[in-house]
Amino acid sequence: MFSHSGVKAYKADLKNTLLLTNFLGNPQNKIKTIHVAGTNGKGSVSHMLASVLQENDFKTGLYTSPHLKDFRERIKINGQMISESFVIDFVEKTKEISEEIKPSFFELTFAMALDYFAEEKVDVAVIETGLGGRLDSTNVITPILSIITNISYDHTDILGDTLGKIAFEKAGIIKPTIPVVIGETVEETKSVFEKKAKETNSEIFFAKDQFEILSSAYDVKFLHLEILNKTTSEKLNYQLDLNGIYQEKNVLTVLAAIEILKNHFSLKEEKIKSALSNVKKSTGLFGRWDVIGLNPTIALDVAHNEDGIKQLLNQINKSTFKHLHMIFGMVKDKDLQKVLAQFPTNASYYFTKAHNPRALEQEALKERAKQYHLTGDSYPDVNNALHAALKKASSEDLIVVCGSVFVIAEVRS
Repeated sequence: MFSHSGVKAYKADLKNTLLLTNFLGNPQNKIKTIHVAGTNGKGSVSHMLASVLQENDFKTGLYTSPHLKDFRERIKINGQMISESFVIDFVEKTKEISEEIKPSFFELTFAMALDYFAEEKVDVAVIETGLGGRLDSTNVITPILSIITNISYDHTDILGDTLGKIAFEKAGIIKPTIPVVIGETVEETKSVFEKKAKETNSEIFFAKDQFEILSSAYDVKFLHLEILNKTTSEKLNYQLDLNGIYQEKNVLTVLAAIEILKNHFSLKEEKIKSALSNVKKSTGLFGRWDVIGLNPTIALDVAHNEDGIKQLLNQINKSTFKHLHMIFGMVKDKDLQKVLAQFPTNASYYFTKAHNPRALEQEALKERAKQYHLTGDSYPDVNNALHAALKKASSEDLIVVCGSVFVIAEVRS
């Protein structure tokens, strides 16, 4: 599993996935799909789109990764996890070919998702890439729409050490004549997307050319947004239960995607609004500025790379609190320097680790943090760290848990 062993588990080709899907009767050709890639935001965008499609009464599959608590979170239909019996039956059914070709965890899991969605006859499935795009297991599908949320530095040992190289890998999901929506760009990445879209004769849409945030207001439950549709000059109001301020960027991507999806599905504006205010409940997305306690405020966020932490700190800077407590753990293969360099020095730190072979030891993390004048104690478990923070914090303080999906997953509800 890549989750446990990192780059050693990554297979840079589609051979095994194609062998599996062929064995299963090519379920990817039996369903409509939407393909979502990007460095950050692809999970939020996938869940928002799934919520919109569900709310409009379409049977909607959702494939995402990683999971937080239960493997079955990765494969859902209308917010309900795949049944244990299907997982068991699938493993039995594919045992012989699995022993023969030795697929990776990702390859087998994605094949399972496709088989499940086809058997259940979903109207559409939203498919989030695992890593990259061009050589990701999910890239055996031909979607009705491709979406790339943004490009920033992550998995540089696999995807490349420049934004242009990373954009090239993500752009690999752009298919001939299939439209693509791009969420965010910089000059270095925009040209890569435009070149690829021209090669594939794909219509390309940039979210910021179509929609603009006019105003936003954050509270503990919702992000309230007024958005301008630049095409119609109409002003639209939404409240997102994914209330992190960084969701402003993601919702523009979602709205641009919805405009194209209206060519395939009847999507009513009132149901779009309702869906965006109810994503957590309808699709089960957690860990994106997830406020789990008040007095003091406790927020969980899966931010774990340079850009993700930048967006998280922007959220923190716009929040009201007396003192900041940061509970922080990371895996070994992330660029720790670029993350630590951003953190405020006037916060209290609680260094911890997930129970995962890839996790960086809390003492090593503490020592690295000292180089950036970040001080605090270390804890072998995130719940020990959270307990210590709660003992120290006043009712007006803010406690943030971040740095790794695996750390967030281990916070006891």
